[in-house]
Amino acid sequence: MSGHAIEARDVRKIYRRYSRRRQFSTLKSALLSRSLLRDLRPDDAFEALGGVSFDLDTGRTLGVIGRNGSGKSTLLKLAAGIGKPTSGRITAHGRVSALIELGAGFHPEISGRENVFINGLMLGVPRREISRLFDEIVSFAELESFIDAPVKTYSSGMYMRLGFSVAIHVDPDVLLVDEVLAVGDEAFTHKCLDKFSELRRRGKTTVLVTHSLDLVERFCDEALWLDQGLVRAQGDPRRVIDEYRLDVAGVENAELAAMADQAETASGGAGIVEAGVKPGGPEDLSKAPEGRWGSREVEITRVDLGNAEGRPTHVFETGQGMRIRMGVQAHQVVTDFVFGVGIFDANGTCCYGTNTLIEGGIPESIQGAGEIEFVVDSLDLTPGTYKLDLAVHRANGAPYDYHRQLHVFRVTSHVADVGIYRPHHHWRFSGGVHVEGLR
Repeated sequence: MSGHAIEARDVRKIYRRYSRRRQFSTLKSALLSRSLLRDLRPDDAFEALGGVSFDLDTGRTLGVIGRNGSGKSTLLKLAAGIGKPTSGRITAHGRVSALIELGAGFHPEISGRENVFINGLMLGVPRREISRLFDEIVSFAELESFIDAPVKTYSSGMYMRLGFSVAIHVDPDVLLVDEVLAVGDEAFTHKCLDKFSELRRRGKTTVLVTHSLDLVERFCDEALWLDQGLVRAQGDPRRVIDEYRLDVAGVENAELAAMADQAETASGGAGIVEAGVKPGGPEDLSKAPEGRWGSREVEITRVDLGNAEGRPTHVFETGQGMRIRMGVQAHQVVTDFVFGVGIFDANGTCCYGTNTLIEGGIPESIQGAGEIEFVVDSLDLTPGTYKLDLAVHRANGAPYDYHRQLHVFRVTSHVADVGIYRPHHHWRFSGGVHVEGLR
């Protein structure tokens, strides 16, 4: 046997998308009019994989990552032999066990017990061996009370548990697992991960398609990043994941920048833009929807977000510096003014708010054009989407120009903490307590 468990050479997979421009009354009429082949256009094709090549050594665990529609599931199906490449070749050596679609291979009308035997036989396991493993399969799936019920009565989690249990207990040489673990509860997911580790110790090969980057980083020997049907990177999981995250951040940044441009355009009209409330104080402001209002005696003409070095971005890493720049224009000399900033999470909860008056700033004058920069040395927020309130108003709160949650940014992190605020911290362990991997 080759030292490679899976070999892929220039694998291409094209799906035909047939579009029908008009409804046929009958098949006969379509054939008589010779319009069937004309209206079903086979040249409308979608290339799911555009020439994928890689080798996976025996005993290795590979995590396949990428956006939705990048070809991950297609690659797994071809490796399992469920489909054939349009061109190229992909070969998996040894017994292949695949858990690709929830409930795939199960007959809904018969019991879980019968489905276990049918699935095992389909995977090439003798009936005697399935009988020997049966109790262990059912126990792992936690379905002792339901194993004789028709599978159609199972929940999605029960489907997944039974399918996964069969797949790993038939002693596969290569285990292929799609995102189906996402429907399991936390306790069962831990059991599955323990099984991955056990298979790895036994020299088995696993390919895991998942959106959980932490899972790939913790359990996989290498990662494969697919993007629009092409291999963007393969190798060390941390390196590949870092490249993937940078790319995702770039796409998100472009989307958020486009949203910011749209918000600026939508709120750029002259005069007061009413927001459905009279924003004269905190009580009113808490009920205000997104919008812009004010007398415009002083205008916010430009809003730019940037990182600590000032490079434009709308995506920040937790703990990274942030700069908010506001261009302003006073149409006459103004001496009564306050600049304010508020940060809100996606639910509208205020994470932080301040203004120059609160912090002791004494206004002197604004005349013509100017710029204000609000610098955050460390953006200690947990991952999520956030919105900004930006304002210039009188000391009594009367707005010159108020931007209510019109500017969006995103915070990312390698750590999936909860809440809003992430304080600087570290862990210490002493005595008999040993923990690795914290950073």
